[in-house]
Amino acid sequence: MRVLPFKIPKASGDTLIIQEDKGLVFYDKLHQHEEIQLSLIVFGEGSLIVGDSITNYKTGDVLAFGSQVPHVLRSSPSDKKSYMISVFFTKRSFGNTFFQLSEFQDITNFFADLPFGIAALTQKEELKEQFIAAKNKKHRLDRFMIFLRILKLFSEAETTTISSSITRRNYTDDEGKRMADVFQFVMNDFHSDISLRDVSDIANMTPNAFCRYFKQRTNKTFFQFLTEVRVEGACQIFSKNSDITIAEASYSSGFKNLSNFNRKFKNIKGVTPSEYRKNLYDSYSA
Repeated sequence: MRVLPFKIPKASGDTLIIQEDKGLVFYDKLHQHEEIQLSLIVFGEGSLIVGDSITNYKTGDVLAFGSQVPHVLRSSPSDKKSYMISVFFTKRSFGNTFFQLSEFQDITNFFADLPFGIAALTQKEELKEQFIAAKNKKHRLDRFMIFLRILKLFSEAETTTISSSITRRNYTDDEGKRMADVFQFVMNDFHSDISLRDVSDIANMTPNAFCRYFKQRTNKTFFQFLTEVRVEGACQIFSKNSDITIAEASYSSGFKNLSNFNRKFKNIKGVTPSEYRKNLYDSYSA
């Protein structure tokens, strides 16, 4: 399996692919594929990168990624296994004009938002039931009917887009591997000191060339990306340790200056670290 792009494995003649991913990690490298992906996080949590945006995922989340949208689901370090059920299809899986039928007019907005990545905010329990039912069904027609129910529920649910800009593009193998190596390096070592020289060496480029290259492909500077990864790392730390101080979370996620951490965190999350932590624990106790 290539890093970027890669093919979703399927049997000859399959038009709808249902895949289970179980293990200590998901496929945590930057990747893209032709198929549209609908996924239920049965259990697990971690960081999520879609296009130009970095956030997190958790148990019960229902996500959708459009064709050729680069994305990463990186499980948080844990001894517990993660479990995801995914449905893969293309807009041509059932014929070139299938989704142009008038019966699908109500899901036009769903397809329009797919290039940004989508997270369901409502209907999550109903969606979970359908994903599990699809996994358990063996007959292709049963699976297809459940797939239509999943699309209908997604179209009726309140959703939010994950990425702020369309980043769908076909990466070459070399280009994809370079970006995947950079993302992997940052996701592994964001808590450490990372210099422009460090990351440009990973990409096998000069620092100036790498800065231009990265900005062209992500719509942000490398250090913007690194800061967002570190902020999401701090959010993960808050979610796992109610006793950790703001300063400890700052240093553990790679920030060496507390005031800079507070400023960057608020710019990205819209609240201060203290407010975020309070809101998080209020939601746990509700």
